[in-house]
Amino acid sequence: MSRLRVYRFAAAACLAAAVVVPSLVVGRAQSQAPLLPLGPNRNAGEAVTGAFEGWYYKPDGSINLMVGYFNRNLKQVLDIPVGANNRIDPGGPDYGQPTHFLPRRQWGVFTIPVPRDFGDKKLTWTIVANGQTTSIPLSVHPQYQVEPFEEKGMGNTPPMLRFEPGGAIHTGPPVGIAASLTAVVAESLTLDVWVTDKPAKFSANVTRPPAGGGGGGARGRGARPDLALTWTLHRGPADVTFSNAKPAIDKAADGKTTTTATFSAPGDYILRAQANDVSGEGGGGFQCCWTNAHVKVTVKPAGTK
Repeated sequence: MSRLRVYRFAAAACLAAAVVVPSLVVGRAQSQAPLLPLGPNRNAGEAVTGAFEGWYYKPDGSINLMVGYFNRNLKQVLDIPVGANNRIDPGGPDYGQPTHFLPRRQWGVFTIPVPRDFGDKKLTWTIVANGQTTSIPLSVHPQYQVEPFEEKGMGNTPPMLRFEPGGAIHTGPPVGIAASLTAVVAESLTLDVWVTDKPAKFSANVTRPPAGGGGGGARGRGARPDLALTWTLHRGPADVTFSNAKPAIDKAADGKTTTTATFSAPGDYILRAQANDVSGEGGGGFQCCWTNAHVKVTVKPAGTK
């Protein structure tokens, strides 16, 4: 581990934010997975909390807050519409947060743009799940500035996504809508994305961690892949079924991947395409290097031409 990675780990571990749960206040370092007790009902019935990854500067000098979440359940998937039980204040409740919460930790799934003079203002994301309320602050505290576009110690950068050959490159945290598509209920929609990645500048320093993330608990499962793509639902009125949520990457075809999605009800959906390199989920907690992109799908009723 480079000196810079050690320093950033120490700084993140020293600065804790309060996560409020009924009858429970737990301190946690925001750049690491929340260490909330799991309790007796581990598969279902537990809380969901937001996870503030940090903030970063955009090229124009404005600022984005990068946010993920931690669904404490091992199996339960929750759908919580934007509103009283899924709100960001002030100015909300809707700041583009997810309404579909997969089990466990999901990293950097959305961003919130704020002006460069945001100063000491704060936003608060409140989630009510299984009767339990959690709230986290989102701010531009100096010690939470992150660099999601390059891990300096290794010179690693996030994978690149294109949604058409030679199209615009999407890399790092999600910003806006990367692609807009239309579909019909119960009819499969083809999802093509081209995934590529540059080798780290200091590749001799890059070790291949175990699969499964977190360094421990990956017994006997081999090494992480060099490059992987995962499709998930970010927001939507109903379920989505992917024929293969982790499609194979054809490196001989410029990293092309193909899968299909089938929607069970009409409406507007946002899918999330996440690309990971060998640094794995959450980059080992250092906020680089992975890419999330949002794809909007407008789904029409069955029988629509």
